[in-house]
This record gives sequence, structure tokens and C-alpha cells, in this order.
Amino acid sequence: MADQHPPRPPTIYDVAQAAGVAPSTVSRAFARPGRVNSQTAERIRAAATAIGYRANPVAQALSTARTRMIAVLVSDLSNPLYAELLRGAQVAASAAGYGVLVEDTREDAATERETAERILPLVEGVLLTSSRMSDSAIRSIAKQRPVVVLNRGLTDVSCVVADEQRGARRAVEHLGEAGHRDLAYASGPDASWTNGARWRAFSDACHELELTGRRIGPFEPTFAGGFEAALALAGARSTAVVAFNALMAVGLIRGLQQAGLVVPDQVSVVGFDDVLIGQIVSPALTTVSTPMQSMGATGLRNLLGLVNGARSRSPGPVVVPARLVIRDSSGPPGAQGG
Repeated sequence: MADQHPPRPPTIYDVAQAAGVAPSTVSRAFARPGRVNSQTAERIRAAATAIGYRANPVAQALSTARTRMIAVLVSDLSNPLYAELLRGAQVAASAAGYGVLVEDTREDAATERETAERILPLVEGVLLTSSRMSDSAIRSIAKQRPVVVLNRGLTDVSCVVADEQRGARRAVEHLGEAGHRDLAYASGPDASWTNGARWRAFSDACHELELTGRRIGPFEPTFAGGFEAALALAGARSTAVVAFNALMAVGLIRGLQQAGLVVPDQVSVVGFDDVLIGQIVSPALTTVSTPMQSMGATGLRNLLGLVNGARSRSPGPVVVPARLVIRDSSGPPGAQGG
């Protein structure tokens, strides 16, 4: 008995024969429909339906570079801050009919650039969140695909940043009004643009308000980094500390508590980024809050605008607001000091 083979699926050549057109016309009708006469395109679609032909979306994407996918590069997926950013970006992408490809670059500039170069052929645009790459590396990526950068200001590349100046100033004003005169800033990574912006704003505010402001670190932007900062803070005169982010602030609180210090009676702690862990730690964290979902959505929508041919109209970054949320980790300095 002869071997039974499954029927061969129809190809564009079969569609071409059924529609009475050239195979190249069929290919254009599915890959670049705007380049085919509407009546011809309709005849081709009808022929394809009649013989059961289905276009290969992957092949179409490779031939047209329209994958309808956006890459989002995240410096540390373990940081809950990025969950908010990603949610805003994903909702905005889905509403526009795009998918999101997420990559964790592990706070490493080389890994980030290698990842970006590897996935560029698969996506139509790249959203960089808190990028650790150099300015020149980001510009190089932007020459190959549309790019929007979050949490970093950069000329010639579309950016969305938080109002770090206002946020840090409100934190320093709050501590100064509570009676603190010697403040410390627990620094995050030197490669972080946001860290530099927060330190400069903190230092400027301390100078204007005639407060002493010192910098300790840098530390890893993690719970462990905050715990290390608490050890570095021990014995210092500072009665209040502003941490680079919420994870560090929570680590600071636990480290100070383990050292026998009471927060906020002996040391007040303020962080940045209003994530859930800061609300459930005891005492609850006073923090500078930025609408991260809104930032992610804004960045993604701006990126889709670039993907679809728009030009950046703003000479500078888009700035989203920041506000201070006062909870229990800050208050007047106690009699024992830091």
C-alpha cells in the first residue's frame, strides 16, 4: 500500500494562479497592502480564503520589519518600581495593538547594550528604563530603531523623567521643618543618571536652606545596599537620611534597627519611589512618589509615535510630577540624635 502523505498546504503560487496574478503581487498584497490596487487585493484575499491559504505573520514581519513588538529594557526586574513602569507600558502597547518584549539587563551597561543589539531585528522600537549605557551607546541604538528613555535626561533622544529637583527639595524641606540640621544622602549607583540628579537636587536644597548635607556611598540600589548604608551611617552626626530608592530606604531602616537605633526618634529615613514594600515596612516609609504607571504609558505612547513617523517636538525631556508622601519613618530629631 502506498504511503499516505498529508496534503501540501497552499502557497502564494497557488493563490496567484487562483487570482490570476503574479506571485510577487500576492506577496505585496499581504506584506505591503498599500502598494496593491484595492480591487486586486480584494481578489487575492478572496482567492486565498477559497483555497485555505494563510499568510505567515513571522515571514511578513521579517520582510517588512513591522513585528508590532516593542522592547522594554529594565535595569533590575527584582525592583518593584519596574512592575509599575511595565504595567503602564504594557497597557499602552496593548491598546495600540503592540506586544512587549521585556529584558532584564541586571544593572550592567555591557549586558544592556548586548541585549539591545541582539533584539533590535525583532522589534520596532526600544524603551529604555533607567539605562546604564553611555550617552553614545544610546544614540547608537537610536540610529537603528526609535528609542525613548525613561528616568534619564539625554539630548537628541526622546526622554521621560520625574521632577527630581522638586522631589528632592520637598524631602529636604520636610526634614528641615522637622528640626534636622545634618542630613545624609545614601547614594545609589554612580552610573545612574537619576542618582546624580537626586544628589545634586538634595545638595542644592541643603545649601539653600542652610543645612549640612553629606553623601555616603555609592551602594547597590537594593535592600542589601541600604543595609550596608546603615552600617556606614553608624556613628555619623546625621539625624536624617534620604536614600536613593525605596529598596535602599527599607534596608536602611532594618539596618538602623538592628544597630539599636529607633526610626524616626533617633534617625529619620526618607526614600524615593512609592512602592508597596515601603508602605508595609515598620515604620512606614516617607517617600517621594512619582506616577510610574503614567511614566511607562507616556514613554510607550511617545515611542509608538516615533515608530509611526512622528518627530519629537520637545527640545527637552517630558517631566512627570513628583510629590512627597509623609508617613512614619520621618519626624523631629530625638534627644539622643543619630
